Amino acid sequence: MSQREEILPSCLFLISYVSLSYRRVVLEPAGALAVAGMKKYVEENEITGKTFVAITSGANMDFDRLRFVSERADGSERTLAVTIPESPGSFRALYSLIWPRNVTEFSYRYESEGDAHVLISFQPVLSIENDFDGVMSSLQENGFSCLDVSQNELAKGHVRHLAGGRSSVPHERLFRFDFPESPGALQRFLLSLDIVWNVSLFHYRNHGDDFGRVLVGIQVPEAGEKDLGRFLDTLGYKYAEETDNPIYHLFLRADASTKNM
Repeated sequence: MSQREEILPSCLFLISYVSLSYRRVVLEPAGALAVAGMKKYVEENEITGKTFVAITSGANMDFDRLRFVSERADGSERTLAVTIPESPGSFRALYSLIWPRNVTEFSYRYESEGDAHVLISFQPVLSIENDFDGVMSSLQENGFSCLDVSQNELAKGHVRHLAGGRSSVPHERLFRFDFPESPGALQRFLLSLDIVWNVSLFHYRNHGDDFGRVLVGIQVPEAGEKDLGRFLDTLGYKYAEETDNPIYHLFLRADASTKNM
């Protein structure tokens, strides 16, 4: 083996490491043009037995941009703004009308004792004709008024990231939960929240990760402290309490304070 042949694998490894691990660079879509042109050239000229190299680039694409491209390119996702009664059970009743479709986002914040407003994104079943319209009809028939905001730029670009806001809901405790991401994982998590307390905040966004991450607010009076501890211990999911997190008090509480800052 020549010195060149010995050095080349090491160089390729270092290039890959620097590009992907340090600079976190991925190939931009324009790189497909070089590959497509090379394939067409080979096919039109019926070339065999030769090696060709397509030069691609990644200077204009990184993982942050890739996340944006992925969200914008996924035309299968539809988003609804749904109004539900602010009462125990209505949260899961809403989800059950959308199941078994893949829910990709679920955002809710307690506002008053009247109605609650929920942003929910999901992927309609492509093999079912007019499935999205059928879901909307089903929601309305069950007393949930809904608005299609799939093409609403204000909703997609801004409000989905701001949904909820501050609330002065009493006896609220805030928790982060992690669960293995798989088909039906969110439904199993919701079913596990079979509790007598009211859910006052819920946020979930599917980013295609191995683990789903959910932020949940639960109204627990002081008399229910022991029951809450037993519930969390038997839930079976990894969790962390964020009730004392200063960000929670600054951005999610109407009675904002600088606790623990």
